[in-house]
Amino acid sequence: MDKIKWGILGTAKIAMEQVIPAIQRSSNGVVAAIASSSGKAVKIASQFNIPHSYESYEDLLADPEIDAVYIPLPNHLHKEWAIKAANARKHVLCEKPAALNTEDVKAMVSACMANDVLFMEGFMYRFHPQHTKVKELIQDNVIGDIKMLHANFSFYMEDRKGNIRLNRQLGGGVIYDIGCYCIHSLRYILEAEPIQMSVIGEMNDEGVDTSASVIMTFPNNVQAMFMCSFDAMLKNEYEIIGSKGSIRVPFAYRPDLNAGKGIVQLVLENEFREYVIDGDQYKFEVEHFADCIQSNREPVSSGDHAISNMRVIDALLEMLI
Repeated sequence: MDKIKWGILGTAKIAMEQVIPAIQRSSNGVVAAIASSSGKAVKIASQFNIPHSYESYEDLLADPEIDAVYIPLPNHLHKEWAIKAANARKHVLCEKPAALNTEDVKAMVSACMANDVLFMEGFMYRFHPQHTKVKELIQDNVIGDIKMLHANFSFYMEDRKGNIRLNRQLGGGVIYDIGCYCIHSLRYILEAEPIQMSVIGEMNDEGVDTSASVIMTFPNNVQAMFMCSFDAMLKNEYEIIGSKGSIRVPFAYRPDLNAGKGIVQLVLENEFREYVIDGDQYKFEVEHFADCIQSNREPVSSGDHAISNMRVIDALLEMLI
């Protein structure tokens, strides 16, 4: 099959800085069109040498040449445009979190299924090969039985006035924004769903969560904890503690901030090993989705996974807000 022709809905920073360049680096995809409701489409298309630009999302979806769309729009718009894209028979790569609640994600996934197109939630970290190394160490029983996990994703938000991440109506809040990565990674490592949860957090004057600390119990009494915050220094890591050793991944979610180098640290009773693993996580993400389209197979971050992750987010926000 020819390369997948991508359409980009919007000119969000992540699209400009990460995903458009990643598609252009990929082996099986090209950016064929971009749309913007803010009048920026022509300028961005020229900047990235994108052949077609549209002043409305509807016009891009009407383009018969487009195979798949990437949706980096504000969280509250994901449901609307994922469903419209599905109805236009476009495959959908949607930024995380997939939507604002489980029922909305179910509606998005159902629309994709009804139109025979694929849906994937954009957890790019999952495609860095450092996590494959982590899974290999676990499967080889190097650290024994998993007993505890810790995850931490935080950054200090400098400019808060008018920041979309602090607008509840638009899907703001730290759990939606970066806590979702911690939830996803804990579920991915354990290949299980939490059976009990508790959360404490800090809210701003508008009732938006800016910091949260979560404790989860998984099957076999595995305890998992994570912290996420807009009020603390940049950290993006997880640690897995087993009966014989531990694994720490200090650039778990943003190895691109470490020149693409993932680090996996293994600590045993009398031994320390460190693996440095290069990877282009955004490129691997878009290549995986394009390959799934070409081979007609389900992506690893499928609609069912998106629904399961959102169930956890829903439960935490219900306890917190």
